[in-house]
Amino acid sequence: MADREPVLEFRGVNTHYGPVHILKDVDLKVFDGEIVCLLGGNASGKTTTLKAVLGMVIPTTGDVLLNGEVCSDKSTSYRVERGVTMVPENRRLFKRMTVKENLEMGTYLRTDKENLADDLERIFELFPLVKERLGQKAGTLSGGEQQMVAVGRALMARPKVLLMDEPSMGLAPVLVAQNFEIIEQINEAGTTVFVVEQNASMALSIADRGYVLQTGQIVLSGTAEDLLSNPQMRQAYLGEVD
Repeated sequence: MADREPVLEFRGVNTHYGPVHILKDVDLKVFDGEIVCLLGGNASGKTTTLKAVLGMVIPTTGDVLLNGEVCSDKSTSYRVERGVTMVPENRRLFKRMTVKENLEMGTYLRTDKENLADDLERIFELFPLVKERLGQKAGTLSGGEQQMVAVGRALMARPKVLLMDEPSMGLAPVLVAQNFEIIEQINEAGTTVFVVEQNASMALSIADRGYVLQTGQIVLSGTAEDLLSNPQMRQAYLGEVD
């Protein structure tokens, strides 16, 4: 991949919340067509990384690049227009709006309105239940259904890079497995996925590569296969003890 340009890249990114140093010289790359996972426990800096991708946190030093362009000082809407969309932690739907209205929120920066009907049909193919719930208030859906709508809303933006923040959070194990199968399908259909997740074994089961973040620093990186077999990884993140 050395001769390919990443669709998303961090070069020596440092971030601070006031005097608190959160991300520390973070380097990472995501290439077109990949599923890359960012793993780590609570307060490791995972969500800050996503916020830095979206421009909600500006690096103190270092650069965030999208398709080779330095975007460190660009607005969130600028980045979304260039193909980055997030499925946030805990879904964050507009609960008093209908499912259809929530899906439409994903299209607000799109200019190719003539393609929206086709994209809706793709969402319905992925999530037949969503079609049945179109007129229902989003706040009345189950957690699993809300996750489907949140993913659908993000896909309606036609992202080049789909960011996912803790997609397994708050879901029953059977729904977690379904959710990760859907992430694979989205990727196979041509969308690059960068997933932030605490469930390391599940994330690595679908990822091409992964990074492990600990107190704001990348402490491990490699192919999913290498990380799954790494003794340090197995003990710290996969719950195995020698």
